[in-house]
Amino acid sequence: MKILIINGPNLNLLGTRQPEIYGDKTFDAYFAELKNRFPNVDLDYFQSNHEGALIDKLHEAGNIYNGVILNAGGYTHTSVALADAVAGIRTPVVEVHISQIFAREKFRHHSYIAPICKGTISGFGLDSYRLALLSFLG
Repeated sequence: MKILIINGPNLNLLGTRQPEIYGDKTFDAYFAELKNRFPNVDLDYFQSNHEGALIDKLHEAGNIYNGVILNAGGYTHTSVALADAVAGIRTPVVEVHISQIFAREKFRHHSYIAPICKGTISGFGLDSYRLALLSFLG
């Protein structure tokens, strides 16, 4: 099984950005833990602060990966283009959020991506990624 994790804007700051919300672990450190925990899964990771780069990566993933775990960050709540990219590929996508978005500001309660995804996981910290990965493993 080949799974791609895509992180959107500002998620490169994990470990230092608002640790009271997002924790104090970098995503690189967490990704290494995931790879060790799931040695039989071919895991790749991509992060960008640029909407077009995320769209290009989703298009590419549609032909290579069995599944995508997507944390679109702030684009979750604003990007019709990103939602169209998810809808345009056959690879199933699970939307992930580190924080519990429904307990935060009202604008975070709407996701353009959620209706197109296989499912949404939020509020479990970085463990949300592990839970999303498990959803692909059955």
